[in-house]
Amino acid sequence: MASPFQHFIDDLEAPVSARRFGSGWFAGFFGLLLACAGFGLVVALRYPDWFSMPELKAAEQTNWFRPLIHIILLAGYALALLSLLLRRKKAIGFTALIIGIAAALLGGANVSPRETHDWGIFFGVDFFVVNLIAAGLIFAPIERFWPHNRDQRLFRIEWREDLFYYLISSMLVQVFTYLALAPSSIINANTTNLASIRAAIGGQPWLLQFVEAMILTDLAQYWFHRAFHRFPFLWGFHAVHHSAKAMDWLAGARMHFVEIILLRGVTSLPLLTFGFLPSVMQAYVALVYVYSGLVHANLKGDFDRFGHVMVTPRFHHWHHGIEKEAIDVNFAIHFPLWDKLFGTFYFPKGKWPSGYGVPEKVPNGYWKQLAYPFVRRQKEVEAARVE
Repeated sequence: MASPFQHFIDDLEAPVSARRFGSGWFAGFFGLLLACAGFGLVVALRYPDWFSMPELKAAEQTNWFRPLIHIILLAGYALALLSLLLRRKKAIGFTALIIGIAAALLGGANVSPRETHDWGIFFGVDFFVVNLIAAGLIFAPIERFWPHNRDQRLFRIEWREDLFYYLISSMLVQVFTYLALAPSSIINANTTNLASIRAAIGGQPWLLQFVEAMILTDLAQYWFHRAFHRFPFLWGFHAVHHSAKAMDWLAGARMHFVEIILLRGVTSLPLLTFGFLPSVMQAYVALVYVYSGLVHANLKGDFDRFGHVMVTPRFHHWHHGIEKEAIDVNFAIHFPLWDKLFGTFYFPKGKWPSGYGVPEKVPNGYWKQLAYPFVRRQKEVEAARVE
C-alpha cells in the first residue's frame, strides 16, 4: 500500500489531463504554495535570530508585513478547502490545510518572536520563501503559456532534487556569502594603494557602473566557466549542474555548493576590488537571480538575431545540449561576444538541442551528487581496470 507521502507526490505529479481547471488541482497547488510560504514566514518571525536574514528584518518590521502574511494564510486555507471540495484525490488540499493549521498554531500573522540564543548564525527561511515566490510568479506562468517544450510539466522529472538545491542555497546564504566574499575582503585589506581608483569608479554615474559591472563579471565568469569544463576535477562539480535532464527555471538552482562559492567569489571580486557602489552590486545580484532562471527556462522563442547580442534561453540551452556539437560551447552568462571572440560560439538558426544532460552517469539525489566530484576519479580508475 502506498504511503500518504506517495499519494501526495502522485497527486502533485498528476498528468496534464487530470489538472484541468475545475478539477481542484490548481486550487490545491496554489493553496499548498501559499500555505508553505505563510508557514515559512511565520517561522522566520517566531525565531528571527535563527531563520531570518538581517537584510529582510527591516521589511518584516513594517506595518504591512503581518497583514500580508494573514492574507497569504487565509488564501491558502480557502484554496485548500476548495481543492478538497472539487478534487476526488484529496492529498494536495489536505496537505495544504495541515501546513496552514501548523502556521496558525505557531501564532500565525500575530506570532511573537521567541527569545533564542543568538549564535550569530542564521538560516534564510524568509530568503527562500521570498525567492521562490518571486521566481515562481515570474517563470511558472510564462513557461505554461509560452513553453518551448509543451509536453514538459511543471513538476517534471527531477523537480524535487532541484527544489532541494534551491532550498539549500537559500538557507545557507550566510555561509555561502561569507566564503565567497573572503578573497575580496583579503585583497581589499592589502591593496590600500587602489583607493584612488576605487573612488574614481565609485564616482561614476550609477547606470555606467552597472553596465561596467555586467561586462567585468561576465568576462570573469566566462573564463571561470571554461575552466570548469577544461579541468577534470573541476568538471566533477560542474557535471552536477549539467546532469539535469530537463530545462526550466528551477534547473538553474542545481549547483554543487563548491561551485556556488567559487562562482560568487569570482563574481564579487571585480565589484568589491574596484569600488563599485553597494547599490550597483545589489542590483546586479538581483539581475543574476532573475537572468539565471530566464536562460534555463522552458521558454519558446528562437531569438536568432537577439541571441547574438544577449544570452537567451535557446543560446544557453545549447550549452546544456546532449549533442556532440553542444560540447564546450556558449560559456557566456550575459554577452555572447566573449564566445565569438574566443571561438566557442554555437547558435544554429532556429534549432534547439534534442535533449539535455551529460554522457557520464551522475547519481540521482542531492547527497550523492554532493559527494560525486570527490569519488568520480576513483570510479573512472576502477572502470578502466575492469576494461
